[in-house]
Amino acid sequence: MTTKTMETNVTPFSVLDYTKEWKRWNRFFNIMNELEAEPSVGHTLRQLVWKKNKSTLWYYPAVEKKYDVPLFFVYSLFNKPFILDLNPGSSIIEGLTKRGYDVYLLDWGTPGYEDKGTSLDDYIVDYLQKSVRRALRHSGAEEISVIGYCLGGTIASIYAAIDDEPIKNLIVATVPIDFSVQSAPDKWVEAIKNGDYNIDRLVEVYGNMPPAFVNAMFRSISAPVYLTPYVQLLTKAYDDKFVERWRRFNKWTKEHVPFTGEAFKQLSNDLGRDNKLVKGELTIRGKKVDLAKIKADLLVVSSKYDHLIPEEQSLPIMDLVASKDKTYQLVEAGHVSLALSGKFPVLLDEWLTKRSNSISK
Repeated sequence: MTTKTMETNVTPFSVLDYTKEWKRWNRFFNIMNELEAEPSVGHTLRQLVWKKNKSTLWYYPAVEKKYDVPLFFVYSLFNKPFILDLNPGSSIIEGLTKRGYDVYLLDWGTPGYEDKGTSLDDYIVDYLQKSVRRALRHSGAEEISVIGYCLGGTIASIYAAIDDEPIKNLIVATVPIDFSVQSAPDKWVEAIKNGDYNIDRLVEVYGNMPPAFVNAMFRSISAPVYLTPYVQLLTKAYDDKFVERWRRFNKWTKEHVPFTGEAFKQLSNDLGRDNKLVKGELTIRGKKVDLAKIKADLLVVSSKYDHLIPEEQSLPIMDLVASKDKTYQLVEAGHVSLALSGKFPVLLDEWLTKRSNSISK
């Protein structure tokens, strides 16, 4: 008669690394209770070039300049732009300055209640166009490359369709162009298109769209149950490098900025509801926004796992512009991870190298 012994894979408590476990749980609770100092962001060396109201134009000099055509970043009006320079080693701006490009970034700033009347027209003409001109004067360059991320890509495309500046290259990433394609809940889209949801009335009440409203809007589309990042933190709270990256990103996700009321009405009504950009019916300061007037070399980048801006929303720009040099690239990334992985500056450099006037030595 034989006896079979049951084998299990349960790890005895005696082999647990108690020091590691204590550090993991202690760090997690400290962060959750905000007992640690704010993480630092924006690590790349920069200089202030120009200011207007709350907006600032920043200059990031190339470590060793290799190209005559500087890069000008336009970011979304919903968030702060430090996501473009978040983590040393994987920062978009840092990666490009190390590859020989002078970089400019327009930081829209944080609007106050007194800015509620600021429209998309104002942002594009009085802020973006003027700051591009200032960057051209500051750099001494004859041409410039404009790079728009997310809604910043929409704004950059509108600007490029009415501008008088020498834009050599236009790059748009995860960009909403065709607003007939939506990732928002169907009931929301239906209510807005039918006029059942009155954006104008909402703006009258608040003046600007509060950050909490903006945050809730994005959460409803991308991650209604926001637990996964905290599970990741708890799992790796003993890893100092992971925790620092996590805290910087978490800081960015919590720092939505108010969206000026007038601009939000235009975004919701003219673009979101009426799709005027694709239809060629949008006007900015009396100028018709015709994307066919864009002749700059064009690069469009979409993320395969983007749940906020599906590539179907970006693709139409490829057919609407008059550019002879057009490239479309689909990347294995999400809406935000494209900016965090360190892949984006490599992708940009590969495309820009032959389109940025290399400085001969």
